[in-house]
Amino acid sequence: MESKAAQRASQWLSSAGVRPTRQRVLLAGLLVGDGKDRHVTAESLYSAVQDAGERVSLATVYNTLKAFCDAGLMQEITVDGARSYFDTRLDDHPHFYWEDEGRLSDAPSGELEIARLPGAPAGAEVARVDVIIRLRRA
Repeated sequence: MESKAAQRASQWLSSAGVRPTRQRVLLAGLLVGDGKDRHVTAESLYSAVQDAGERVSLATVYNTLKAFCDAGLMQEITVDGARSYFDTRLDDHPHFYWEDEGRLSDAPSGELEIARLPGAPAGAEVARVDVIIRLRRA
């Protein structure tokens, strides 16, 4: 019998037309199996796989996260040139980046106001605006 987390993971994958391989279902279960949104790095997801007693290579984790993003299941948020986070929450919302911890979390979107954006250059349109508020402990 399939666990509730595996069922949720399989449904999540099939909603985007992603073939539910064993490794994809495993990773999806860790991402959305409990119904909560996640911000993960490839390394943190790889660690969660190991903690669960499973075996998946780090390269497979990277490739699967990219496939999930390409399918529209997640979005990649680049905090700086060297660190990317993957977010299962797809609506437009700002983030807090906790510099001391290297952690990304959702910020309250109801408190954010963007009065005006610069116009996009000719032949382009604004696809998305990422707001990352960097924090450090006082």
